[in-house]
Amino acid sequence: MQKVFRSCYELDRRCYASYGLTEDILMEHAARGMAAYIQEHFGQGSSILIVSGVGNNGADGIVLARQLHGEYDVRLHIPFGVRSEMAKLQLERAEALGVNIVDTMEDADIIVDAIFGAGLSREIDEETQFILHKLNSFTGYKIACDIPTGVGENGCLMPMAFNADVTITMGAYKEALYLDESKDNIGKVIRVDLGVSSKMYETKSDTYLLEASDIKLPSRDSLSTHKGSFGHAAVFCGEKEGAGIIAGMAASRFGAGLTTLVVHEKISPPAWLMHSTVVPSNASAIAIGMGLGEHFESEFLQQYVIGSHLPIVLDADSFHHSEILSVLEQKERDIVITPHPKEFAVLWEHVTGEQISVAQVQQNRFEMVRKFNSRYPHVTLLLKGANMLIVQEEQLYINPLGTSKLSKGGSGDVLSGLVVSLLAQGYSGIEAAIQGSLALTLAAQHYSGASYAMLPIDLIDALELLEGR
Repeated sequence: MQKVFRSCYELDRRCYASYGLTEDILMEHAARGMAAYIQEHFGQGSSILIVSGVGNNGADGIVLARQLHGEYDVRLHIPFGVRSEMAKLQLERAEALGVNIVDTMEDADIIVDAIFGAGLSREIDEETQFILHKLNSFTGYKIACDIPTGVGENGCLMPMAFNADVTITMGAYKEALYLDESKDNIGKVIRVDLGVSSKMYETKSDTYLLEASDIKLPSRDSLSTHKGSFGHAAVFCGEKEGAGIIAGMAASRFGAGLTTLVVHEKISPPAWLMHSTVVPSNASAIAIGMGLGEHFESEFLQQYVIGSHLPIVLDADSFHHSEILSVLEQKERDIVITPHPKEFAVLWEHVTGEQISVAQVQQNRFEMVRKFNSRYPHVTLLLKGANMLIVQEEQLYINPLGTSKLSKGGSGDVLSGLVVSLLAQGYSGIEAAIQGSLALTLAAQHYSGASYAMLPIDLIDALELLEGR
């Protein structure tokens, strides 16, 4: 788990003020981190095109050119000249060493975008768009310095953006790297240090990046146990019964000692899933909303959902159901909600009266989950997406491990099943959401079939392949 920051400017200034480091020193280490990546992955003599901008991000690129000159076939292109004092200094040094500065851009084994870094708040001009279009057309391996040019300070895409295979970011992880719409442009994210360890560079943060190593799978270390030792998950099975069955299967696979589908009429679930017309008296957590429709009457919901004290997962049709959403006001209960962006827009209108579009949700994901958290700090919100956001009590967690394999009906039902399974086994709401999201994304990564072919049952089967503490 790594800290994430909205901006690194204050962290840089702290290095200057507290550690006596200079802008020049930080810049050398930023470039050294990029150079180390290139040296690890590409042999000497490989051709490198570095395109540098007018400011300090461009200066990072110029330093990189100097550091690799002589070992690689470096071509440095500076289309707009240099303006910042550091960029001017670094260009003088590069010229003194004889770095090859070119007037045109041609394809190379490695393409480095060092035009604009983090914090770009204005739209890029047509000339920059043309440069990016040409760079994107090249076949070389593409590296972005700090953040791809064309990804704005909040992570939103501009009309044209650099398509990086990897983004090497400087000093600390930044929120702008984890907005869904720019995920394909950013590619893999690697952080490099700036002359001090990340622990010395970073300060306090309430936002964290989840890693595969953070997974903590349900434990069954004790020898003297029985099925009741591992909780009882009750999953409501509504009009579209398949959704509830999928969630129940996931709950059982992920360690719930007992799983019961709460139904109105006879269904045919797998043999290991029980079904009942009421919530069992020994249930330890419930999940509702997956394929629910209008299947259950108000009196039933009042007795077994609203009037219950059990930890609860709300998903899907729950966000269209005012009566079920009254649960959000219950502050003494573990509540986890798992909307996708469209469902979040519906939920937001219900709790605030404000209409927002799915596009607005997606462009302001961090802002929206924080706004929701300020209203319901006790509720754990898991906003689905390419980068899942999980928040409770002002602590925000980013799960960046998602894959397009999950873009299929039923994946969200599996997630609900994983979360309710953990709640049933005694996990807190925030831990159940974190670990459920990690299990979902890592199970998807374990699926070895074609990316388009994964079914919910494949995802559930892949859970047994996971390894963790």
